[in-house]
Amino acid sequence: LMPQDRPASSAAASDHALHALSPLDGRYAPKLDALRERLSEAAFMRRRVQVEVQWFVALSDLGLPELAPFSAEARAHLQAIVDGFGASQAARIKAIEAVTNHDVKAVEYFLKESIAPIEELARASECVHFACTSEDINNTAWALMLRAARDEVVSPAVRAVVDSLRELAHANADVPMLARTHGQPASPTTLGKEMANFVARIEPALARFDAVAPLGKMNGAVGNYNAHLAAYPQVDWESFARGVVESLGLRFNAYTVQIEPHDWIAESFDALARLNTILVDLDRDLWGYISLGYFGQKLKEGEVGSSTMPHKVNPIDFENAEGNFGIANALLRHLAEKLPVSRWQRDLTDSTALRNAGVALGHALLAWDGCLRGLRKLEVQRARLAADLDANPEVLAEAIQTVMRRYGVENPYEQLKALTRGRAIDAATLAEFVSRLPIPEAARRELAALTPATYVGKAAALARRI
Repeated sequence: LMPQDRPASSAAASDHALHALSPLDGRYAPKLDALRERLSEAAFMRRRVQVEVQWFVALSDLGLPELAPFSAEARAHLQAIVDGFGASQAARIKAIEAVTNHDVKAVEYFLKESIAPIEELARASECVHFACTSEDINNTAWALMLRAARDEVVSPAVRAVVDSLRELAHANADVPMLARTHGQPASPTTLGKEMANFVARIEPALARFDAVAPLGKMNGAVGNYNAHLAAYPQVDWESFARGVVESLGLRFNAYTVQIEPHDWIAESFDALARLNTILVDLDRDLWGYISLGYFGQKLKEGEVGSSTMPHKVNPIDFENAEGNFGIANALLRHLAEKLPVSRWQRDLTDSTALRNAGVALGHALLAWDGCLRGLRKLEVQRARLAADLDANPEVLAEAIQTVMRRYGVENPYEQLKALTRGRAIDAATLAEFVSRLPIPEAARRELAALTPATYVGKAAALARRI
């Protein structure tokens, strides 16, 4: 539904949600209004009407002998049809479709009904949908819908996650943290640097997604302007079609079959799935850090973490995000593989598949929202981080053996391996080892002063720089 046409009764809406087959229109419906306004069936109808009107007006400006340019009054009426499109108009198209069993023809008949009160437009009614195939209208409508969803909903949602991560990186740039390569204690880093790593990965992935240019075509039944030239052979129909497509803010595709081949949509969905995969990695890392106690989570009054264990505060936001990313990516990758494949000049498999674009983006939006809510609940547990570092002095073995190499000490790696590998050692043992090293006194003092909390390299600077 359009915003002005949402159900007035919250009780009725709630009852509908309880019986919805998809959780996107049931349990999670309130979180998805922004996508529903842009990718629902009613939104698709509105975009089709917009494209039909754009083509109709452009034809009137083409200088055809049978079609004079429309008056200001006629143009205003047409624009009002587009601007005023809502639930009642969508319902009328659906009623017409029940007879025609063809959704685009229903849009054409709806427009003819809508222009009937204006004599000037009524006389030109047979120029509605003139020389168009259904896919001339559908592909441009989808391009407009997906662009609006990307620019107004998807990218802002991802940027909110990135901004929250960046804040976390800057605020904790200097907070030392034990790294855990292979799940085992490893050379320390800082909490801020680990968050900065994800910012550095997500931003270019988002830029690649945003950079995909939506394409459109309006070249007839098999892409050759056959009907156009049969009616008006003197018109440069390719230039005309290019002008209409570009007036919609889309890039013109000159070479198509009946359908625009959807390569740009596949590229866009592939880019989004790749971005989502990075965020799955983030979700799992944060889940692990919460499990280690590096993060606590802000409590919300009245919330319950377990039906039987009262103490629990579960990382449910990151878990829900990971689950929804899985569903989103399964659909995005399927669509990216399926949509560019069409038998000969056209089959209908793309049409039914593409109608699930909103489902894929809906699950992705739930996942981004879960990430953001989870990030905003995090509370850094500095004492736990410090205790973990203090308990693992053996991570300084890397630094010690590297300094030994500098000064030509034989078998430095092997010496530290014998001292530390698979063994729990304390700081005193390590200090004793350093005190006997045949290296300059200044180097021994520097190594003796090193602690896991200060052995973080350039991590803080890198975190602050992101």
